[in-house]
Amino acid sequence: MPQGSHLTSRPLDPSSSAASTSSLMDIDGVVGEATITDVERGRDQPEAPDSISDLASFQKTRGSKYTKRIKYYIPGIAWIPNYSLAFLGGDVLAGLTVASMLIPQSVSYATSLAQMSPLTGLFSASIPGIVYAFLGTCRQLNVAPEAAVSLLVGQAVGDILLGHPDPHSEAGIAASIAISTILTMQVGIFSFLLGFFRLGFIDVVLSRALLRGFISAIAVVILTEQLVPMFGLTPLMHQLHPESTLDKVLFLLEHVVPSANLTTTVISFSALAVLIGLRMIKGVFQKYWWIYRLPEVLIVVVLSTFLSDEFNWDQDGVEVLGAVPITSMKSFIQIPLQAANLKYLRRTTSTAMLICVVGFLDSIVAAKQNASRFGYSISPNRELVALGASNLAASFIPGTLPAWGSITRSQINGDVGARTQMASLICSFVVLLATFFLLPWLYYLPKCVLSAIICLVVFSLLREGPHDVAYYWKMSAWVDLSLMFLTFFCAIVWNIEVGIMLSLIASLLLVVHRSSKTRMTILGRIPGTERWKPINENPEAEEDVSGALIVRIRENLDFANTAQLKERLRRLELYGVGKSHPSEEPRRQQATVLVFHMADVETCDASAVEMFYELCEEYKSRHVRLFVTHLRPRPLAMFSKAGIFDLLGDEAFQLNVADAMTRVEGGR
Repeated sequence: MPQGSHLTSRPLDPSSSAASTSSLMDIDGVVGEATITDVERGRDQPEAPDSISDLASFQKTRGSKYTKRIKYYIPGIAWIPNYSLAFLGGDVLAGLTVASMLIPQSVSYATSLAQMSPLTGLFSASIPGIVYAFLGTCRQLNVAPEAAVSLLVGQAVGDILLGHPDPHSEAGIAASIAISTILTMQVGIFSFLLGFFRLGFIDVVLSRALLRGFISAIAVVILTEQLVPMFGLTPLMHQLHPESTLDKVLFLLEHVVPSANLTTTVISFSALAVLIGLRMIKGVFQKYWWIYRLPEVLIVVVLSTFLSDEFNWDQDGVEVLGAVPITSMKSFIQIPLQAANLKYLRRTTSTAMLICVVGFLDSIVAAKQNASRFGYSISPNRELVALGASNLAASFIPGTLPAWGSITRSQINGDVGARTQMASLICSFVVLLATFFLLPWLYYLPKCVLSAIICLVVFSLLREGPHDVAYYWKMSAWVDLSLMFLTFFCAIVWNIEVGIMLSLIASLLLVVHRSSKTRMTILGRIPGTERWKPINENPEAEEDVSGALIVRIRENLDFANTAQLKERLRRLELYGVGKSHPSEEPRRQQATVLVFHMADVETCDASAVEMFYELCEEYKSRHVRLFVTHLRPRPLAMFSKAGIFDLLGDEAFQLNVADAMTRVEGGR
């Protein structure tokens, strides 16, 4: 049966439409809301009790409701009491394995990237992990310092202390601790607020191309930073102060041959070769679990420390870790809101916001991967709250670095056997034990070996870059390629902060630009039927009434995509759906009848309705007949309130396109 033949061809008059709107709103709003409330009341909040037994039942139900809520927002309360001993073996093994990687890695990040004491890296690898274990929704996520975030902290510390007479003096070290503390506190606050206000969707705004450009830039910056100590050029760099990554590359090219320390260079690249070799062996012998779980980083650290002590490498000009005092402040725990910290607040806010974005993206990718792999769900908003609380708690220990989830460590955590956050708790306690009891044993650890460990991370960061570039090239995705290279080159020529900020602005502008274009198409009749299809998708569809333009709006209307609605309708009216330039001659005659097919418009905001009203006024002034069809309940209610029914009249609102075209063809 042709569409519309069984329907009454009559207009929706304003009074009946208002009444129907009211009834529809009753169904969708008041009645629906009452139903939900009744269900919730029946489940969670029973009617007021009439007897003592009813009172006991009432109190029990309310208590159950609040218990569920608490367990939802603090998952640790739910899983710890019900922890199964069947998971203990895998969790313990995973915790010990990740800790053996994390201890040298966090020391490397703190000393080589953040320019801080090893102690700050170790506390950052333990305290946030303990807090996250109680609040996080991902069971395998390992929360600790990350290379990119540590580098951003190091750049912030270096920029602020650039004019300091002696950054390595007691006053300079205290300033570094204050900067890191206030940064970590701000990161915690920003992350917590993002989650509290349910802004966990921000990861969808950033394209993969932007992230790939950023990660590649981070890898190159880290590699350049670490090549300096690997060649033993750190003292010379402190004298010449090259600023940007490009300056440091030129510094390396100029001074490597005449000024490099031969012993340091041999130790560095030998350690790197051993790390790469052990990783390759692990890849080949994955089926042998005892080989796959070998902590290559820990092996190199122990071996190099022993050899350094045995052969007195420190006397040959090789920088060693040295003595690390366990207490560099008056106490381990201090309130971060102190005058010494707050004076750096304004100068570190932009870096803290950038760290939030970078850290959250890395964390949410790792969390989603593990949730998909092990078959459970995560909440990005609760993840933000958990990560924010973890960093806030860490900021009470002076100098602690911001901590986030790691894709690599979390994957290894799951591979080895972690099934709950008990693995992270065990890992954190092992790191704490190492902090208080093992640091003296690392006195002779060469700093260049720590740089070699970080260089190992660079290879994993750069691994997917060539594949993504080749893919975008094959797909002719020039916008994505441009965004990727913009991020990369700005980060290299200026700094990481400038690169990511420019790319974020470009990415947001692209999103706004694309969302501002209302998706519309012109409909034509399928011959011999009452079906109307897009003419650009159905060659047989015909516009069989001269001067009539039938436009289907294919998305909800809001203030963003209706700003250009008038101009886009004008282009459809004159040029059709194909590509055209405003300088070309019109390919169509001006419309005398305009029909809006609005079946796809489920909602529209007040600004969009106001713009639509103005659009209708303009078309009426040009004596263009207007029809609105397939109007849904919510837009119908908005149109009624805005006075569009009064403006256009009863007959302008028809049930479907067929009814509207019947009126057009009848000359009414």
